[in-house]
Amino acid sequence: MPLWLAATLSAALFQCWRTALQQKLRGTLSLNAAAVVRYLYGVPPGLVLVGLWWWATGGTLPAFSNQALLLCAIGGVLQIFGTVLLIASFAPRGFAVGTAYSKTEALQGAIFAIILLGEHIPPLAWLGVALGVCAVLWLSLAGQVTSLRQVLQATGQPAALCGIAAGSCFGLTAIAIRAANQELAAPDPVLGALCTLVVTNAMQTVMQGGWLLLREPASVAQVFRNWRNAAPVGLLSALGSACWFTGFALAPVALVRSVGQVEILFTLAFSRWYLKERLKTRDAVGALLIMASVLLVILA
Repeated sequence: MPLWLAATLSAALFQCWRTALQQKLRGTLSLNAAAVVRYLYGVPPGLVLVGLWWWATGGTLPAFSNQALLLCAIGGVLQIFGTVLLIASFAPRGFAVGTAYSKTEALQGAIFAIILLGEHIPPLAWLGVALGVCAVLWLSLAGQVTSLRQVLQATGQPAALCGIAAGSCFGLTAIAIRAANQELAAPDPVLGALCTLVVTNAMQTVMQGGWLLLREPASVAQVFRNWRNAAPVGLLSALGSACWFTGFALAPVALVRSVGQVEILFTLAFSRWYLKERLKTRDAVGALLIMASVLLVILA
């Protein structure tokens, strides 16, 4: 199995697991506080990952240019907004559906990659991307609408708008991170991706932590008091982001994000057995469509 494919599948699992734990934090932390823990508690595990990979491979740590740092900052800001929008989308419709709307990032990311990076993917992969988008829309809208007018009305609901906006932010985040990795031109792309992760997470901690300190000073103490619940979120965030960044460094964004749609399968499982949310028949149909879309991308 190619390294980028293994990394992407692992990233989908870690991200779903982290998001489920982060959703649980909403009961004790505010929206911004629940989002900031993934960066604050993700920096130490990220440094450990860099150290372990560097020790195992003996590579050379890359030097960050101003442009690479700027791209990391842009990607960090976009990921912050995407995370906040994703968590906000959970409240109106539930964990599984909120995540489903955000998975339109696969199609959005493919379009952004073509426009901004000049990437190209085979026609069969495009079919897989389109099928995946149809699957997540089916998961979100099946049983809710019966006409095009109702589809448009449903898409205008707060959960849909937050989820789609989160997908846009995550798609653009992938573009910025891949561009940062290309700017580094590291001899070892995996070590470069891990270093990019640490730098980006450190910037995100300063940016969103500063915002939290300014707007919600009382929540800062809660972030540290809840370290037992927050630390696993940071660990899973670091593992997931390390896998995503590795995938972006080794393969086109469109392919990585398309295969990453398997996260919805993990999401349905977490939604049913961890968050105790009830699933319906359409969830099984959507899961099968997701699996078919990923297979098409891999075959392409």
